Amino acid sequence: MLDVGCGPGHYSVALAKLGAGEVLGIDFADGMLAVARARAAHEGAGAICKFEKHDFIESDFGRKFDYVILMGFMDYIAKPADVIRKALSITAVRACFSFPLSGGFLAWQRQQRYKSRCDLFLYSEEQVRRLFADCGAVNVNIDRIDRDLFVTAEPAA
Repeated sequence: MLDVGCGPGHYSVALAKLGAGEVLGIDFADGMLAVARARAAHEGAGAICKFEKHDFIESDFGRKFDYVILMGFMDYIAKPADVIRKALSITAVRACFSFPLSGGFLAWQRQQRYKSRCDLFLYSEEQVRRLFADCGAVNVNIDRIDRDLFVTAEPAA
């Protein structure tokens, strides 16, 4: 399993504790990777979770992963189709993504809060549906969870 933009390792460790045999968490922030390693060790998942510094788009993993997850990652991506295509190209079974929903006061407020620190990209369900269709994904499922869209998709055969 590959956890893209793993941050402090919440998903990586949780998936290891749920039975994943191997989890690779990647991030570009050294500080987050240190926190993730400490979390995995503290929660008894250190043998299952490995954390490495990578630029997702530029990295050649040399293999496919059964599952690729990108939680809280698409929020900051200017070219989401590139990321979706890359994720699907290294996925053997299914990829999972979260996308922040556009629209409403809270979305606007969040965008304003982030404006001075980094770009934040928000999406409508139709935009997300179109992105995955354009990227050739199959068996795409989109669920709204609070102010996010949770998407699962499979690579075309």
